[in-house]
Amino acid sequence: MDMNPVDMNNVEQGTAYLPVGTVTFLLTDVEGSTFLWESAPDAMGAAIRRHYQLLDAAISLHGGVRPVEQGEGDSVVAAFACASHALAAALDIQRAFYAERWPEGAALKLRVALHTAQAQLRDEVNYFGPAVNRCARLRAVAHGGQVVLSKTTRDLACDRLPDGAELADLGVHRLRDLGQPEHVFGLVHPDLPTEFPPLRSLGTLSTNLPAELTSFIGRSTELAELSELLGQVRLLTITGAGGCGKTRLARHAAAATLDGPLDGVWWVELARLEDAALVPAAVIAAIGVRELPGQGPLGTLVAYLRARRALLILDNCEHVSAACAQLAEALLRGCPSLTVLATSRAPLGVPGETAWRVPSLSLPADASRTYRAPLEVLQESDAVRLFVDRARQVRPDFQLTKANAPGIAQICRELDGIPLAIELAAAQVRMLASAHIAHRLGDRFQLLTGGSRAAVPRQRTLQASIDWSYELLSAGERALLRRLSVFTGGWTLDAAEWVCAGQGVDHGAVADLLTGLVDKSMVTAAEQGAEHGAEVRYGLLETVRQYGAARLAEAGEVDAVGERHFAYYVGLAERAEPAVLRAGRDDPILQRLATELPNLRAALERAAAIDPEAAVKRFDLLLALGDAQWWAGHVSEASATFQAATSLARQFHNPGRLAEAALRVGEVGYGGAYMEAWSYDPVKVEILDEALAALGDQQTLLKVRVLARLATALYLSPFDSLARRDSLSRASVQLARHLAEGPTLAYALHARHLAVWGPD
Repeated sequence: MDMNPVDMNNVEQGTAYLPVGTVTFLLTDVEGSTFLWESAPDAMGAAIRRHYQLLDAAISLHGGVRPVEQGEGDSVVAAFACASHALAAALDIQRAFYAERWPEGAALKLRVALHTAQAQLRDEVNYFGPAVNRCARLRAVAHGGQVVLSKTTRDLACDRLPDGAELADLGVHRLRDLGQPEHVFGLVHPDLPTEFPPLRSLGTLSTNLPAELTSFIGRSTELAELSELLGQVRLLTITGAGGCGKTRLARHAAAATLDGPLDGVWWVELARLEDAALVPAAVIAAIGVRELPGQGPLGTLVAYLRARRALLILDNCEHVSAACAQLAEALLRGCPSLTVLATSRAPLGVPGETAWRVPSLSLPADASRTYRAPLEVLQESDAVRLFVDRARQVRPDFQLTKANAPGIAQICRELDGIPLAIELAAAQVRMLASAHIAHRLGDRFQLLTGGSRAAVPRQRTLQASIDWSYELLSAGERALLRRLSVFTGGWTLDAAEWVCAGQGVDHGAVADLLTGLVDKSMVTAAEQGAEHGAEVRYGLLETVRQYGAARLAEAGEVDAVGERHFAYYVGLAERAEPAVLRAGRDDPILQRLATELPNLRAALERAAAIDPEAAVKRFDLLLALGDAQWWAGHVSEASATFQAATSLARQFHNPGRLAEAALRVGEVGYGGAYMEAWSYDPVKVEILDEALAALGDQQTLLKVRVLARLATALYLSPFDSLARRDSLSRASVQLARHLAEGPTLAYALHARHLAVWGPD
């Protein structure tokens, strides 16, 4: 029985609300549209305008609704609350298209598909999810002028067919989503053609692509990019860390190519292959050809593929990468119409290779930054959708709710959107609530176990997956990886060379080793800071960082590497201080400090353990940390940090250090241009007075800034302080002129204006 009839009176700005619940989707596209646009662009423009008129008329006549932004190119998506209405619309569409007198050179033929399933709304005007994707795959097997239906739609509509209509059984077919086979039916009517070629499903093509046993979630952007690349390059290697989804993505990217003019698409699984010499034989077995006498495996492959337009997928190449590289290069040279798609944790290193790194699944957005419901925002995250889908496999009643949403969002973020990790976490819902799973991720390698028994051992647990990658590294790369775990929030090449060199890792080798770790998908790299000069910043996914930290402890290197990390960031803090004092709050060094905020925090945490007596070093770190917090907008944190720095400065009786801390305390509360928050604060005044009294005559720069800041801090004092403000600010300007430094003088003049006349 059809459900959820759409209320056509429920109209907002002329567009009916989308039906929800069980929905029948109708998807169309124009067969051969690219050729038609290229051969007759003017006629095609007129034809496509008419095409939309005919579609809109039929869809609206039968109660369908078109989502606002869905459909791409010359395709259309429509939704119906009633399957029989969708079928009637499809019939009217094809009748209209056959009856239409199209412009010469632009006779349009539509492929139309109908599929009924539980709909998922992306927002009030668009759908997303498996139902729409399945319908698109069903449409891909049809021919121009044909209407095809899934069995679900057929079962709902068969008792209310349009007059003269019948449904022909077209058999069971594997679609290009690699999911469960679909029983397909075709619409037959006296007004429509009845003779069509066989459906273009996987069963009619030369391919051994394996079926998927679980649903494929998201990745629409990635698949579109890979499809475009496969049409442009001959060797494409999908790279990424273990568990990032390389295999699934490659499989679906390969399936998408089956719409094209290929003679074959063959999948070669190398994960279980232990002898690299057997790679060519594995390819022969996958294609299903016999080795030619005297030719050997490679000669046989070249002879078979030389005249064929084919796609060859080599999956899991990392442990036999040299053999895969040799084979790929030989085949590409000998077979001009062959394309090779490889998956590996590192590029193969073959001339002409394009390496494409798999990104993490999209993570949950911050719902507080939108006007939309939190659950609606969460459902757009591929990571969240994967967690919910896999959780339902172990608990069929599992739902995303307001109660469990925060825990699920935290799980997805802390696991960096890694599909394997998310799937393993989702399996834990049979025993644990989402919040408890999130809480236990500090020991994720013990928690995230229990993967598929059919998988190779390295794909069954998170620990085993990273172990496999670690064992493939050289000794130098392993040492560098575990030492890099001391960084929090990323690092630069300079920082890596300073912190990680020594004890078997040469300073000059760090750059090459780091490049190797990036190539092997263990380290991320991104260019940042274009405004002040771009630099490459490196990072570790949190899961890899925790793994590296465990290996660092096993190697007994925690203290030594921690000391070097502490020393590096103390040095950064010492270098930053003069620049901040001279150029003020606009110096680029503050952006660098803000970027290093997590590392500054980590260094400060290590300070007491590494050198309990080094109060001055801790003071420098406190100032740098406070500056970073302030520049990043964490004003309350910065205030507490500067107060701690003031207390520390008082302990070792250093007037200059006290003045530096006092300046920071006095400046907290500034806004975007560092304008004083106009309220009198006696604590600030007391600290600044103390610092001014302690400064000597030689500390001119500090004195300029303390005088200026004290003058502005006295504004709105309950006491009559105009004369003192005038005196302090004049003294600040006079000293600044003596220094003859432009930024310092500008600072003093601006402070005098604020102290005497107040804000504009």
